[in-house]
Amino acid sequence: MDAVEQRTRAMTQEQFEELARVGDRLSDALRLEFIDGKIGEKALPDGDHGRIIQWLTRLCIQADAGWWLHVDQGLRIGSYRKGNARPDGCLAPSDAFVGQGEWASAEGVLMAVEVTSHDSDTDRRDRVEKPRAYAETGIPVYLLIDRVTGEVKVHSQPGDGRYDMIVTTTFGKTVTLPEPVGMELDTEPLKDWVH
Repeated sequence: MDAVEQRTRAMTQEQFEELARVGDRLSDALRLEFIDGKIGEKALPDGDHGRIIQWLTRLCIQADAGWWLHVDQGLRIGSYRKGNARPDGCLAPSDAFVGQGEWASAEGVLMAVEVTSHDSDTDRRDRVEKPRAYAETGIPVYLLIDRVTGEVKVHSQPGDGRYDMIVTTTFGKTVTLPEPVGMELDTEPLKDWVH
C-alpha cells in the first residue's frame, strides 16, 4: 500500500466532504467520490450521457408523477455510511432530498442509476465498486446502462453486500425494473446514444 492510499484510507467522511467542496470550486472538469475508503474522480458527462438521463427521467415520471430522477445528488453510501457517491441519477420521491444538502441519506432511494463513461475507471467504479456500495446501503435497484458493452444490467435484491439478482439485457430489448420501481424499460432508444 503506497503512502497516498494509506492517507486516503485514514480520511474520514467529513474530511472527504470538505475536500469535495474545495474540489468542486476549483474544477469544472471532474467530481469526487469516496467509495471503499478510496477517493475517485468522476468525469463530467457527454451529450449522449445527458440524453440517456433525460430519456430515463421522462419514463420514470410517466410511471409515477411523484417520482423524480435526481441527477448528481450526492449520497452517503456503503458500510456504516462511510462512503460518498454521486450516482448519475437517483430515483426517489420528488422531495426526498429537501433540506439534506450536497451529501444526503440514501433512505427512500428506489433506484440508483449509472451510465458508463468513456474513462479508465468505468470498469472498477460502475461495474464493481458501486454495485457493492449501493447493495450495502440497501438501495433496492441499481440500473447500469453500459454504453461500452451495449447492455443494461438491472441489479436487485440487495443483501450481504451484493445484489443477489442481476439481469443483463442487450440494447433493443425490454427489461423489467423490479419493485419498488415496477416498470418495463424498452431499451431500443439506447442504440442511438452510445457514441
